[in-house]
Formats: sequence, C-alpha cells, structure tokens
Amino acid sequence: MLELSNITKSYTMGANVVYALKGVNLRIEDGEFIAIMGPSGSGKSTLTHILGLLDVPTSGSYQLNGNEISHLTEDNLAILRREEIGFVFQQFNLLPRMSAEENVGLPLLYSESTTGSKFPKELLDRVGLGPRAGHHPNELSGGQQQRVAIARALVNRPRMVLADEPTGNLDSTSEHEILTILKELNAQGITVIIVTHEEEIGKQAKRLIRLRDGVVVSDERQVGSTVPVVQSTPPAPKKVEAKKGASFFTELFAHIGQGFRTLAGNKVRTALSMLGILIGVASVVAMLALGKGAQKAIETQLASLGSNLLILHAGAVRVGGVTQQAGATTRLTYEDSLALKAAIPELNEAAASVNGRVQVTWENKNWSTQLLGGASSYARMHSLVPEIGRFFTDAENLSRARVAVIGATVVREVFEGRSPIGEMIKLNKVPFQVIGILPEKGATGWRDQDDIVVIPVATAMYRLLGKLYLDSIEMEVRSATDVAKAQDDALELMLKRKRVPLSQKDDAFDIRNMADIQEALSASSRTMSTLLAAIAAISLLVGGIGIMNIMLVSVTERTKEIGLRKAIGARRADILFQFLAESVVVSFSGGLAGVILGWLITLGISAVTGWSTSVSPESILLAFGCSAFIGVVFGVYPARKASRLHPIDALRFE
Repeated sequence: MLELSNITKSYTMGANVVYALKGVNLRIEDGEFIAIMGPSGSGKSTLTHILGLLDVPTSGSYQLNGNEISHLTEDNLAILRREEIGFVFQQFNLLPRMSAEENVGLPLLYSESTTGSKFPKELLDRVGLGPRAGHHPNELSGGQQQRVAIARALVNRPRMVLADEPTGNLDSTSEHEILTILKELNAQGITVIIVTHEEEIGKQAKRLIRLRDGVVVSDERQVGSTVPVVQSTPPAPKKVEAKKGASFFTELFAHIGQGFRTLAGNKVRTALSMLGILIGVASVVAMLALGKGAQKAIETQLASLGSNLLILHAGAVRVGGVTQQAGATTRLTYEDSLALKAAIPELNEAAASVNGRVQVTWENKNWSTQLLGGASSYARMHSLVPEIGRFFTDAENLSRARVAVIGATVVREVFEGRSPIGEMIKLNKVPFQVIGILPEKGATGWRDQDDIVVIPVATAMYRLLGKLYLDSIEMEVRSATDVAKAQDDALELMLKRKRVPLSQKDDAFDIRNMADIQEALSASSRTMSTLLAAIAAISLLVGGIGIMNIMLVSVTERTKEIGLRKAIGARRADILFQFLAESVVVSFSGGLAGVILGWLITLGISAVTGWSTSVSPESILLAFGCSAFIGVVFGVYPARKASRLHPIDALRFE
C-alpha cells in the first residue's frame, strides 16, 4: 500500500519556478489495477517517477507500506525499487549486447550479485518467449521486446509493476498480448499501474486517475470493479533481500564479467584504449629485462674476478717532492704472500701473481697474448677450474714446471679447434705443455678475458719473464664482514715488513677492494635499470589518460543504460564498481598483452644484438601492478561521474 499526501514537484528554470505536481493526494491499495491518464504536460510522467521512487517530491509525504520514503537517500531508494517495484518502459530499454535471458536476469546482479539464476528462463516461458531466450533484442519484434521487459520487471518478484506507455510503440495484436499479461499479473495479486494516453487502454483498468496541470482532476473506479480486500496481515510475496549473503568476491566477479561483456561489444574502441597500456607495460618489461640482463652480465663477469678479494700492489713513494715508482723496500716478494697468509687469520689464501705479454707458437701458428703467473689457488679463487684438463699444482709451482693452462681464444687462434691437451707450445720460445683449458668468460669492452695463458708464478718469474718481484698479491677473505679488518691488517703488516717511514706510508701500498668495485658497478646497473623503467613508465601514464578518455566517452554513450540500471536497483556503489571493473579489465588485459609483447621484444633484442636479457617475475608483477593501479586511478573519475547521475536525468538523456 502506498499513500501520497499533498505531493508537489517544482523545477527552477532561470528566474521562474514551474510546478509539475500541485498537492497530489492518492491512496493505492495492494492488488489494484490503475491507469493514469492525462495530456502532455499534465504531470503524469512526474507522478509516475515519484511513485516508482525514481524521483523525490519537492514537498509532501509519500508512505510505502507505512514507511515514509520521501526523504530517503538515493541508495535507499534503489534498494526499495529492486525489492518492491518492477518497471516496464515504453522504449523497452533492453541492452543490445545481452540476450533476452540475460536482460531479464540483469536486476539479479544488484539483488543477488549473480545473473546465473534459472528464474529468468522460467519468466520468459511464462510470457511465451522461452524458445527465444538466447536471442538479442535486435532479433525480436516490438511485442516480444516488451514481453522481455515485463519478465525483467518480475524477476525480483515485486509487489507493484509500473508500466509507462507499455503499448505506445506496438501494433494492436502486440498491444492486446501485453495488456493480457498485465491483467494476469494483477489477477495474481500484483499491483499494476499503467501510464497511458489511450482511452481504450485506460478503460480496461479497474481504476482510472486523470491529471491535468499537475492536479488530480478525477479518480474513479470502472464499472464492475471493486476495491481489493486488504488483509490485516497480507501474505508477503517471495522476495530477494538486498545482497543477502553476497560476498565481496562474488560481487567483484559479477561486475568483472559484466565489464568483459560491455567491452566486447566495442572491440575496436576497447583495443585502442588497451594500446597505451600494452605499449607501456611492454616497454617496462623490455627495459627492466635489458637492465636485469646487464646487471647479471656484470655480476657474472665480476664473479670471475673472485668474491671477497683484496688485491695488493706496490705503491709509489715521493722523493724530493716527486712521485716515483716504489723502490726495493716496497716491492712485493713471494715471501710476502706467505707472511700475509700466515699472519692474518681472516684470509683463506694469499696468492702471488705476475703479468706480462708473450708470443705463443705451435707448429706454424703464432699468437700474441696476455701471460699470468699465478698460484695453484688462482683457479678456485676466480672460479676458473678447467672444464677440460686440469690446473697446475703447488708442487709444479715449487718445481717451476713448464706447464700451461690456456684460454678459449688462444685455443681458437692457435689450434683452430683441435684439442691442445698434451701438446707442447712455446712461450717466447720456451716450451710448455698444455694441461688444461680455462672456462670461457667472454669479452668486456676492449679486453678479451679468454685471450690469456696461465702458468705457475715461480715458472713465470724465473724461467720466462725474468722478474724478481711480484706485480700483485691477491688475498681471499673468509667472509665479507671481515674484508675491512683484513685490509687494515694486511696494510699494517706490509708497512712493518718493509719498514716504511711514517711520511711515506700513505703511498707505499695500494689495496683494491673488489667488493667495492662490484658494488659500484652493480649500483650503476641498478640506476640505469631504474632510469630505463621510469622512461618506459611514461607510456603507462599516457595509456592511463587514454583509458580515462575512453571511459568518459563510454559514460556519455551509456547514460540511458546507467539510468536503467539505477531504475532496476543499482546503487551508486554498484555503478561505480561496474565502471571501475571495466577500467581494470581494460588495463589488466592490456597489461597481459604487454607482458607477452615485452617478452617477445626481449627475445628479439637478444637474438639480433646478442645482448643479455632477463625477464624476471618481479618485473612482470611490477608491470601488472602498475597497469592495474593505473586502471583504478584513471577509472575513478569516470566511474564516479557515472555513479552520481540521477536516474531520471539519465533515462531522459538523448
């Protein structure tokens, strides 16, 4: 039962106030069949909108089932609409991208957070359209579309059906079918209110209300009609409570499904809006892959230099204010390496080394290469244990054995692919036996790390290079936390051993910390990766602006749809959530395609240029996270704009 008391509705147009309704008083009992008639401008549409809770009166009282509703919020009105009222519109207002069954089930999205119920199909059977349930509106006649609209009005089991010119666009046969259905609904106890301008339709109602200039001029019951008997406790029809038991995720998936359907209806526009996100995500993935690959390459190359290494060189001394090479007092000897290892407990190893250039000859081949004289621990310290053959031993070093381990470049240039193991080569005309091949390390800039020959340090000093002093001593520290202490202790020990004056101790020795070099190079690599990702992220920003633009256009194009959704029970939050879901679907789909494209780009770059690339899970998650975040951020404004549309203004939008 509903009751209107002194209802007025006015509109301000500039300096003028126009009254659409002027003190309307009505009482409508449950189960009535009412026709509201009047000429254009009489206020019947405004009265219909107020009765249907699509609009609120300027003043007066409106009670529905004994509850005052004239001052309820828009969301509360939406909940009442989906529980109490079913709408049948003159223009049908069916969504073209949905089938008949899906259109009928649309209100369930807002009452049950699902459109998967079997009830819409049952309703279509009741209105004679069961076989046409899978057809879209453009495949149905006008009468069939109106029957779909009636089934949609009944899907939430309302107490009242409000039909606005339900036969205005139909032929006489369809008009008769629709009126028959409405009469059958009334016979089942549902209150039916028809707004019409046709006398023959109005005369078929049990009660006829006429309006003119916003005032009820007549309210009469037709001949033979009776006032419905109102029970003291009327049986409550089966109703769906608002969102009863619906979880957040159920509602989320329902809206995402709606988002996919909507976007699939505008494939070209959706693809264009995804393009910006796709390019942005692909750029981020590709740039991060390049940066990550470069960082891994640096780490691999640095690992070959050894971890936790300290490299001791003889420094320079100042004589008479002039910097000169270190004298005999600061030159490094083999005994110094033994003393360092014995005196500093933090060291695993202290290995002597010398360097030089040699000419390699074998048969008719010769090659100029780098020579390194090292200790037997050199291979382990630098992760260079030969994969083919072996490294020399301490005994071979002490005996100054003429054995050599050669790099891959020397193998290619001198032996041209043949196995060198066991072969005799000459280094500066001194014969050496090849006992192993070093693992490949690759070239870095101007230096080829595989163009090298390694021999025992004692052999290099006394049998080949004629050196009496070492070029450097490499010290391997047990733990990274002990590097600083080991460095200080090594420097202090060498100053004592060489008896360096206080005035010259700062320049007497130079200790290089490989950990510092590694950290500096890694930091540079991370900085470059971040810079590349930041540049690529600009594409994501542009893509987000594109999504906002497309969603704003979508809101304008779908204004009447928004009005329909609100009329069948959608709250502001439902509309907001739906448009946000569509925005996230666009950005997520674009992000997925962007990840795939970015991965393909990295493969292409790696294949063409030979650069090292690495697509990490972190970069994929970052790209996805950014795309989803942009979808939400840039979708909020259009979604909020859509949610704040008034249902009446939206339904009237052209």
